[in-house]
Amino acid sequence: MNLDKRRLLFLCSGNSCRSQMAEGFTRYLHGGIIEPFSAGIEAGKQDPLAVEVMKEAGIDISGQQSSSVMEIIEEPFDLVVTVCSEADRNCPTLPEVSRHLHQPFDDPPALAVSIEPHSDKLRIYRRVRDEIADFCKTLPEVLREA
Repeated sequence: MNLDKRRLLFLCSGNSCRSQMAEGFTRYLHGGIIEPFSAGIEAGKQDPLAVEVMKEAGIDISGQQSSSVMEIIEEPFDLVVTVCSEADRNCPTLPEVSRHLHQPFDDPPALAVSIEPHSDKLRIYRRVRDEIADFCKTLPEVLREA
């Protein structure tokens, strides 16, 4: 653990899409000052469309693993960001957390489940990806307030 970096956890319901994208953007944008992690209330499977749209943005998240918050519940974090309402409602008490922030984003898999063609699905993922990127750009200031 690098004690000079602020530790940040993105928490979602399944750690398959939104929290994975947020972890990737944070590492890419602020890896020198923030050590990002992501987890789900339950571990899911990484969403291939999230990987695809992140790759379009020049960020490879394919090596990130989906994990459950219970695997890291004892880890210290300066900030936990819940990125969906389910995670916010069901977030367990994390004993080593300085601050919690709820920053919800739409769920691309849920919105795109019945949409065809593939390009229309990607449009939804790109919109949410870009909203997550905009939020991640503000993290140094958010952490200064923590």
